[in-house]
Amino acid sequence: MNKKRLLIFGIVVLITTGIFIAKRTNLNPSYSIGQKIDSLHGVYVYYNGGVGNINGREISKDGYNLGLKYQCVEFVKRYYYEELHHKMPDSYGHAKDFFNHSIKDTGINKQRDLIQYTNPSVSKPKIKDLLIYSETLLNKYGHVSIIANVTKNEVEIIQQNPGPFGNSRETYQLKKINGKWSIDNDRILGWLRKQ
Repeated sequence: MNKKRLLIFGIVVLITTGIFIAKRTNLNPSYSIGQKIDSLHGVYVYYNGGVGNINGREISKDGYNLGLKYQCVEFVKRYYYEELHHKMPDSYGHAKDFFNHSIKDTGINKQRDLIQYTNPSVSKPKIKDLLIYSETLLNKYGHVSIIANVTKNEVEIIQQNPGPFGNSRETYQLKKINGKWSIDNDRILGWLRKQ
């Protein structure tokens, strides 16, 4: 019985260690960490390797905290800062924390100084909206991206740090049901928009 428990414990340790290392290293030899891989309106997306990789903090010239280099939060905050000249009152927090569950659809998210929409919402998503994703088993911090394009039936997003083999762009189905717009992805909590 003890040998079986020891074997199970060893397997759990190996799996946990493997996940830890994979999240913090670059497993994709096609890119190097910090390499420009995409852009939206002249704001670059950088490759980060493993989703848990950290390369220091990015601070703007005027001292505004943009976030941890090459993480998803850093890209969306840098985009909003450079493209929309927007500084969030609360410049810290994980991706999933951008969505405040106590705010109703079309309410003001004071931490981010943005209008918050739930998924589904009475308001159709727009280009430049921030999308907020819930956490997963392997990513307890959630995720954020920016809407790069909207059609009648789809939204295209741009993202930083989707993982070593993830794409900087993805497309999701957009549906209107009972007067509300829904992005067909169970992880999307909602979107934020500059007032």
